[in-house]
Amino acid sequence: MELLFYAYRDFTFVADAMLEEFGFGRAHHRVIYFVGRKPGMTVSELLAILKITKQSLSRVLGALVEQGFVSQRPGERDRRQRLLELTEKGAELERRLSERQRSLIAAAYRSAGADAVEGFRKVLLGLINEEDRAALALPRRQP
Repeated sequence: MELLFYAYRDFTFVADAMLEEFGFGRAHHRVIYFVGRKPGMTVSELLAILKITKQSLSRVLGALVEQGFVSQRPGERDRRQRLLELTEKGAELERRLSERQRSLIAAAYRSAGADAVEGFRKVLLGLINEEDRAALALPRRQP
């Protein structure tokens, strides 16, 4: 567990400093990341991923929309849905936030080797709840 705490601290360090420039925190980063991974996702889908309250998401999402990082539009079949996408400004911030993190992961992977990376992937999947694990285990994602 200690290794996870240290790894998380260093993994988030550079992004935290960038986020601070905008008055944002890690919750904002998670929203930017996941909306960037799946443009057009609904607020409900985002809530299911983040496992936070609507009230918490509303505060974070409101700030991101207000400052022009995320756009919202009504759903095509259900106008009550809100579909989320990063704006150009949001996509640029996501790229900057993730760039250093991707570099850290890539360096660690190169150092550990393919067998260790596959083992680590299995360990991480084992830490995730069954429903999400099933969804994440299917596609092989690049860091």
